[in-house]
Amino acid sequence: MGIRVGFVGLGNQGKPIAAHLAPAGFETTVFDLAESPLAELEATGATAARSAREVGARSDVIGICVPEDDDVRSVVLGDDGVLAGAAPGALIAVHSTVLPSTIVELAEAAAARGVTLLDACVTGGAARAQQKQLTYLVGGDAQALEKVRPVLECSSEKIIHAGALGSGAKLKLCINLITYIQWAAAYESFAFAKAIGLPQEILEEAGQSNGQITPLMLAYLATQKMPDDARRSDAMQAVLRGHMNVAEKDLAWVLKLARESQVALPVGALVSQLMARIYGVEEEGRG
Repeated sequence: MGIRVGFVGLGNQGKPIAAHLAPAGFETTVFDLAESPLAELEATGATAARSAREVGARSDVIGICVPEDDDVRSVVLGDDGVLAGAAPGALIAVHSTVLPSTIVELAEAAAARGVTLLDACVTGGAARAQQKQLTYLVGGDAQALEKVRPVLECSSEKIIHAGALGSGAKLKLCINLITYIQWAAAYESFAFAKAIGLPQEILEEAGQSNGQITPLMLAYLATQKMPDDARRSDAMQAVLRGHMNVAEKDLAWVLKLARESQVALPVGALVSQLMARIYGVEEEGRG
């Protein structure tokens, strides 16, 4: 019998990951609080569950991709959570960007039920998920990783075993720190070039030619070409604010872990205060 796969959290990142599972031949069960992504995944051959508990009961390997630490706790530990339905021997892979301590906490609770939990953080974004080009940053037991590897390979081009439990979450926070600092550099160089009369395209050409502007920075600079009216629309501001909230949460976790580890991150701390400006979120719209 093949691996039965479950997935909870069909948002911007989770949906394109889960969309590859049933077409790859896995018996797939999915759950989300929203109805529309469930219908989309049913069209790929997946079965829509009524709760995370049902996903746990129907799956050998369960992926979780929800926004916050408390969301992951609810999905795993809640009365209708994955552990309430999962059988001993099941494996949970947490794809969310959370604190390493959250991973350890949940893994201990899972182990008490005979379930293994890994942090399998994901980097690459929704577009690379659709193209099966993600990178997974995995912390935990190496044998458990081999069990989940065929599932992760459905949406990835690289799987990195970062080390012990929580190491995937640590590595993801390091990567995100690089990302946001790069975006701050791109934002300031673009603003400077614009102020002194240089076209953005010339900045991009020069920066790419000497390696200073990375593909990630180039993708960010593409967002700066959006007309002001479009950026200031209520719909776009809602999207940008959502991205900003995730960025601020990620950087808050970076700085929390840095304080605990007694390392100073002055640039990261400054960038954490600038995400509204970097994303183009109107200050009066923040609540």
